[in-house]
Amino acid sequence: MTGQDRPAPAVGWAQFQEAESSFAAAVEARFAQYKHQVLATLREDGSPRVTGLEVEFQAGEMWLGMMPGSMKARDLRRDPRFAMQANPGPDAEMADGDVRISGRAVEVTDPAVMARFASLVAPPEPFHLFRAELTEVVRTDVEDDELVVRVWRPGAALRVLRRGNGDEGVREDA
Repeated sequence: MTGQDRPAPAVGWAQFQEAESSFAAAVEARFAQYKHQVLATLREDGSPRVTGLEVEFQAGEMWLGMMPGSMKARDLRRDPRFAMQANPGPDAEMADGDVRISGRAVEVTDPAVMARFASLVAPPEPFHLFRAELTEVVRTDVEDDELVVRVWRPGAALRVLRRGNGDEGVREDA
């Protein structure tokens, strides 16, 4: 198996929180600003599908719930890779930054776990439930006159990249 064949390391939300607690809190707060987020999945032919989705953070997990038989649920059951963007908001400001998460969605079928989720969230039933395993979390902000990109991947330290409007290129915080 080559490096390209191996899936990227993935962890649950609790492991992300343990590794980078303040970054995880900022990411979760950004998702909490709006009820609906933007989910990208892969269609059967490999082309992207972008849809709206509600995200829940409960019991140390990031949960993706959806209607049974929905195209996004079918996509994730076939190929669990996804990308999620926090709702960018009503205007161009994005004062609290842009947040994106990539990973794999693990379908949950355990009746006890689904019942616990339903008791906390009260989703319309029936529903599909997926637990997110994260492979990358990115937050982009504008600070002063710089674009600041924070990138976290399982097993690696949080990287902070900065880029101004000039020709100086990208700098990485030490």
